[in-house]
Amino acid sequence: MSAVPPSRPAYHTASSQTEIEANLADIRQRIEAACQRAGRDPAEVRLLPVSKTVDESRIRMAYAAGCRLLGENKVQEAYGKWEQMADLTDLHWAVIGHLQTNKAKFVARFAQEFQALDNLRVAEALDRRLQEEGRSLDVFVQVNTSHEDSKFGLAPDQVLDFARALPAYSALKVRGLMTLALFSSDENHVRPCFVTLRTLRERLRQDAPQGADFAELSMGMSGDFEWAIEEGATTVRVGQAIFGSRALPDSYYWPEGASGEAARG
Repeated sequence: MSAVPPSRPAYHTASSQTEIEANLADIRQRIEAACQRAGRDPAEVRLLPVSKTVDESRIRMAYAAGCRLLGENKVQEAYGKWEQMADLTDLHWAVIGHLQTNKAKFVARFAQEFQALDNLRVAEALDRRLQEEGRSLDVFVQVNTSHEDSKFGLAPDQVLDFARALPAYSALKVRGLMTLALFSSDENHVRPCFVTLRTLRERLRQDAPQGADFAELSMGMSGDFEWAIEEGATTVRVGQAIFGSRALPDSYYWPEGASGEAARG
């Protein structure tokens, strides 16, 4: 039987390396258990710790605990952390929140991944800036599987045409799809979002243009990642279950005009 995620839990703030290590170990055990229920190899599932609003000192603790890739929502915040921790040369960053075209230059400069691509203007801006930097970028196409107006992402029936346009942007390496499920503790409401993304991925792997690798599914967060794994997630984005509940509402941290639903973790 599936694990039941708690409804809006108040996660204890992890203020030491030991606490972060313990939380990471707990999440990994839960990943392994979910994989066992689904008959999957845990090696197929990547844990992406989400460090938005987490300060430098605790990020350094996470690094000491073994984290080498962290997810951030707000570009300015992520870029500042990258600059502050430039001494950690093997610490990489994934931008998982909505991106405005005028911020593409920052993402092109420092990010290892961008998981919220849903606009060809952003694709063009990223590609141009990446060409200038002499870099490439792994990208995930964001899909709005819950059909909520408050969320970014393409409608599922728009994704194939969008994917067919992406080979024009050679610096973008398409790795897969990303979604945010309906924010609910009701499994019957949440799982269909993950099923939709998995089904769409299977169609894209048959019909998408050559060179677009849709092998990855980034779905599932602190409250629902076990269900996501059971439905095929290859990356789960977990923040609060590792670092603790955030002191301020998500909307406080979003770029102007962005939705507070853009990428909870």
